[in-house]
Amino acid sequence: MMASVRSEQKPQDTLATGEGVPQFSDRPIIMVGIPSYNEEIAIGSLILRASQYADKVVVLDDGSADRTADVARLAGAEVVQHDNNLGKGAALRDLFAYATQCDVDVLVIIDGDGQHNPDDIPLLVSPVVSGEADFVIGSRYLTGKSGTPRYRRFGQLVLDKFTRVGSGRDLPVTDTQSGFRAFSMKTAHIFKFTSNKLGIESEMLMDAAKAQVRIKEVDVSVRYDVGRSSTNPVAHGLEVLLGVLRNIEFKKPLLAFAAPGVILIGLGLALAVYVVQGFYAYGRVPNGPAILMLLVMIVGTFMVLTGIILHSVAGVTESLEARR
Repeated sequence: MMASVRSEQKPQDTLATGEGVPQFSDRPIIMVGIPSYNEEIAIGSLILRASQYADKVVVLDDGSADRTADVARLAGAEVVQHDNNLGKGAALRDLFAYATQCDVDVLVIIDGDGQHNPDDIPLLVSPVVSGEADFVIGSRYLTGKSGTPRYRRFGQLVLDKFTRVGSGRDLPVTDTQSGFRAFSMKTAHIFKFTSNKLGIESEMLMDAAKAQVRIKEVDVSVRYDVGRSSTNPVAHGLEVLLGVLRNIEFKKPLLAFAAPGVILIGLGLALAVYVVQGFYAYGRVPNGPAILMLLVMIVGTFMVLTGIILHSVAGVTESLEARR
């Protein structure tokens, strides 16, 4: 249930059928959801362009300090507001909840900073409507011609790697952090939204991989001359990475805790061999290695037990949820 939000609705629009828009025989209801925070400059044009391809456009104003909500209403969008800035994860959670209440068939998520091209919306929607995929990602890197600055691309590759590790499978995804996505609302229930802030894109992919949802990427364009964040890009990347690691802790406790614990125990055993050899060679126990051995063994054992316990708790929780 959406907490601390205010909504304002407008009459439902009609899906445009202009050039480049797929002609769907069964007329699915399409909603474009735009999570936004202080995006008053870009939000108006984004809404007007997205409206060509959707039955409704909904802006989730995540506690903006500017006039994002006012501009969104003037541009004809429905507006849902958080009283405070809760983070992107919370914004996506409430957009999914709102889409469920509105009984739409397809939900398209596009960031409110204007970097993505709304004219690419039909590219994302088409595989969902045709039944080819349940979850479509607009990838900046599918053709390798994104124009992404090198330092940002390096960070993206690191996040891609950790997301694949957390998912437990080789995801067919080149852009795990894309904020341009389309979903069949039949899959809405699989997403847990445990991350309120950054790392939510990776968490959603981990949830989708676990549920074996059909994922597809399509090539989209992107602009880097708009929507520049005031946050240091390195600090931003590290914050996202920490969010991804937290997701792995919750979703893959054996991988996050037990596996490193086993490695530490192995290191402790190697140190034990060194300590025994030192005792036989010199007739005394080398204190430094012996203390380090005990510390490493204790920490390793604790991590293994923590991983096993959390894995068991997660299994029980999933079993209870499945029975509801």
